[in-house]
Amino acid sequence: MKSSYKNIMFGLLLLFAANTVTAQDNTQAINLETVLKLAGADNLVIQQYQQRYELALADRAKAREWYLPTIYGGATTHYLTGAAMNADGRFYQDVERNNLWGGLGLFAEWDISKGLYGSLAAKQKVKAAMHRSTAERNQAILQAVHTYYDLQVEQMKYVAFNKLVSQADTIVQQIRIQVEVGILFKTELLLAKSNYNHLKIAALQSKIDFEKKSALLVNLLNIEEDVVLVSADTAIVPVKMVEDIPDSSQDIYTKRPEYRSLQLGLRSIQTERKMTTTGLLMPKVRLGAYGSSFGSLDSGFVPTNELNLSLLWQIPTGRLLYRGDLRQFNARVMLQENSIEQLKNQVRQEVTEAKSRLRSATEQMEIAEESLQLSAEALSQSIQRQKLGTVIPFEVFQAQEFYMKAQIDYLQAISSHNKAQYSLYIAMGNNL
Repeated sequence: MKSSYKNIMFGLLLLFAANTVTAQDNTQAINLETVLKLAGADNLVIQQYQQRYELALADRAKAREWYLPTIYGGATTHYLTGAAMNADGRFYQDVERNNLWGGLGLFAEWDISKGLYGSLAAKQKVKAAMHRSTAERNQAILQAVHTYYDLQVEQMKYVAFNKLVSQADTIVQQIRIQVEVGILFKTELLLAKSNYNHLKIAALQSKIDFEKKSALLVNLLNIEEDVVLVSADTAIVPVKMVEDIPDSSQDIYTKRPEYRSLQLGLRSIQTERKMTTTGLLMPKVRLGAYGSSFGSLDSGFVPTNELNLSLLWQIPTGRLLYRGDLRQFNARVMLQENSIEQLKNQVRQEVTEAKSRLRSATEQMEIAEESLQLSAEALSQSIQRQKLGTVIPFEVFQAQEFYMKAQIDYLQAISSHNKAQYSLYIAMGNNL
């Protein structure tokens, strides 16, 4: 019975809200499903992290180029006049040199340590960027969902105040007639008009609060048009995103994309560090070769081929004496490990807070629902007695106030419950 009463009443309120608020020219109806879609696609923060993921992919592609040679081809000419030194150090005067080289060749240098470990580290960074993008996407959507529920609450408050304004106007008219016939004193009429003005001010303030939430949601969804968003959902009901709420949050952090991102980031640093340890045992290989026609412009050309191959081990003395590169990598590893520990604490805090808000909101909903029904019945009876002239107007005003507070309490309780459900869902490592 309570559930049916709740759905019918708030369904009517939401329909009334849509008809009331969308009377403006620049309004746009929106529901939770649309918010989830737009927040996941058009949110600028999500786009930024997606672009960072694309950058990581580009860095990985660049790292994979390490083993490919550089190919060159073309022609060069050389002209010299005057003096030249021979290979044995003797100088010749009145020399004139004129030759042409044309051919095709390649040059390759393989830093095996940097190539293997750098490529693997880039691959790990791509995966870390992907998980980081997922984490930021979840947070951006969660913020949009919270803002949408706040928008619904402010919209319903605005509608409820307007409904009370309409009732207060009717009461003023009734009291005016009763004053004219001598049933009530003019004082009652003055109080009724004052209450009517008070409700109009409250309605205007609630409209301001509603439009603020709308502007925030427009920003989060990256909607370029100058619009006022209006909730089009025809029912406000508690959602259930989490079926089984865990008793402990000790290992939940392992399911979070933030954790996987940090872990992969740690592995990439450890992989890069190997370039300063075991990587020093790996040589650099250089290969250069070309085939060409070479000779004088006057006497013709002859085929010329060249091949150069080297295998070199480089031992940086600075690495042996000061170990600067290794110390830098060790410091980065410790910083990353510290970030992981901070994340663990953060996840435990988020889960604990979400569970606490969920329990509190559930209790508040039960209490607020009963209060709403009682205040609605009391207001209805007061209005009926007002028509008969058997109630003091102040009692009607008080009944309206209690009814309004009960509505707001119930709306905020549902909103808090739903926001806590979504927060707990994300905190437990799920993706929106």
